[in-house]
Amino acid sequence: MRKFNGWKAIGISILFIVLLQTMGLSQTDKTPFADINNTRVLPMLKNLPRTYGGMNIPAADGRFLHDLIIENKYQRGLEIGTSNGYSGLWLGLAFQETGGELITLEIERKRAEEARKNFKKAGLDKVIDARICDAFKEIPKIEGEFDFIFLDAWKPDYMEFLQLVRHRVKPGGVITAHNVLNAGREMQDFLDALKTDQGLETKIVRISSAGVSISIVKK
Repeated sequence: MRKFNGWKAIGISILFIVLLQTMGLSQTDKTPFADINNTRVLPMLKNLPRTYGGMNIPAADGRFLHDLIIENKYQRGLEIGTSNGYSGLWLGLAFQETGGELITLEIERKRAEEARKNFKKAGLDKVIDARICDAFKEIPKIEGEFDFIFLDAWKPDYMEFLQLVRHRVKPGGVITAHNVLNAGREMQDFLDALKTDQGLETKIVRISSAGVSISIVKK
């Protein structure tokens, strides 16, 4: 495991807490759903992935991101790639706890409409702003900064999305991306950019075989 360099002490401690919590799920009798008490969301977190042919993130990755948001008390998130809303349920549940909000973008109308229904069913539609749009066109129209970004769209587009959001993230905020291990060849320019960006401190974690990159914007 590569050493962490240059992070603020609080950033390191928070990340390690989350990593230990998540990694511990596979070492005990707990599951990614442990301590999730929302009776509307919990059944969907358990069952929704089975209805969509494996396109959603694994539950363990969703729980990792959920905990990351809560531990850092993030307030404003942007998800690029909604699909049918499974990852958004994890993110939205976390932002509901922090008192924040999530904007999530999806270009495929059928998936986006399904996601909107799922968010409403879960009681998260007031927390999640689900937009049917071309993210490349929509992101420049969104005003303000974010403290949490999650990329889970077409993998070769990650680099262009990074360029759009890189300077929209507050110091101490984080840019996260999915499938950085099992689809790394499709986003090599993105991964190289994370390594060379002096304003980011990046770690890749293997919660599932997909891999999640975590890039904290230095303060």
